[in-house]
Amino acid sequence: MEKLVIEGGVPLQGTIQVSGSKNAALPILFSSILLDNPVTFHNVPRLRDIHTTNKMLQVLGCPAAFTDDSGHSILVEPGRLEPEAPYELVKTMRASVLVLGPLLARLGQAKVALPGGCAIGARPVEQHTKALEKMGAELELESGYVVGRCKKLRGADITFDFPTVGGTEHLIMAAVLAEGRTTLRSCAREPEVVDLANFLNACGAKISGQGTDVITIDGVTGLRGSEYSVMPDRIEAGTFLAAAAITGGECEIEGCPIEELTAVMAKMGEMGVTLEPHENGVAVRRNGRLRGADMMTRPYPGFPTDMQAQLMALMTLAEGSSTVEETIFENRFMHVPELMRMGADIKLSGSRAVIRGVRKLTGAPVMASDLRASASLVIAGLAAKGETHVQRIYHLDRGYEHIEHKLERAGARIRRMKDTE
Repeated sequence: MEKLVIEGGVPLQGTIQVSGSKNAALPILFSSILLDNPVTFHNVPRLRDIHTTNKMLQVLGCPAAFTDDSGHSILVEPGRLEPEAPYELVKTMRASVLVLGPLLARLGQAKVALPGGCAIGARPVEQHTKALEKMGAELELESGYVVGRCKKLRGADITFDFPTVGGTEHLIMAAVLAEGRTTLRSCAREPEVVDLANFLNACGAKISGQGTDVITIDGVTGLRGSEYSVMPDRIEAGTFLAAAAITGGECEIEGCPIEELTAVMAKMGEMGVTLEPHENGVAVRRNGRLRGADMMTRPYPGFPTDMQAQLMALMTLAEGSSTVEETIFENRFMHVPELMRMGADIKLSGSRAVIRGVRKLTGAPVMASDLRASASLVIAGLAAKGETHVQRIYHLDRGYEHIEHKLERAGARIRRMKDTE
């Protein structure tokens, strides 16, 4: 395994480019199962989860691959579909369950392995399966697989128990080829949901209401191929904003999706970070010490749970005290003990963390437990005195494309090494 070694205390300077959104790219790539013709996607990040998605599409009969060795375009060529998504691939990436609905829509049958547990908490798929059954699918659990059959999916009126990004995306995909109209209520409003709907509309789907809590899909008989550019990654952009702020640097975050980061930028402004939007992105700098703030994670357009750990890293050095309330996942404070190893003063009580700012963090060996926890440890390491070793960075590689190269170009002293070095 590999680790990142960071020598902290260097203010970041220069330009950092934001990659395409992993969370948008995954469902968009899976939705190519619904198409009759080849499709080319641009601005796709080169990440482990994307390569897993390409393998999954290959197994399902939709060969997918980057068009060159270093670019960010993927060509998918829908062919003769196969109905089974094997456990060997699904277990490595929970988003793989999203192929269930599209396979039912195209083939009338599907066999998809259940994804299993997740380090940051339960992510049940019951909302997905209940909705598919309401659309006419017959689903059974057989030896760890969801096996589904239907003559044809039918439009239905579906209300989610709570806003679910994956569930909303899944049912949009299932409904575009269904017979009649589907109305989804209590939908997730995240920009990644909007990006999926926009892509499918570009291919001939009839989806309206994306970005609101009620989405309407009128089924069509087929979808054509297209070219589509995936939206920038708002969480990667927010991570780089936090990295520049904690080091006291001055950076341009190029390609930063400003509107989609309103809640994050507002909270960082409250903490004393200066953010200046412009045509190509956002200029970020900090004058003086950070200030404490209180934050609660909420579904979009609230503060995203995927930025909670990164903002907490900032709070560890903020003057006064801060509180973080995590309302989305029940086990998303696994970065706290690692930040405390670096000298942070954090007290946990259930879903609430109280952070008392310290004057400095100290480098230490720390262990990444999930994707965003990894990012928070990198951010803390950039500001810490001495050397920080962030281990288990395979989590980080799931969501950040060559993060060490991007930070190094902005002046960070950071390198990737083998764990044994």
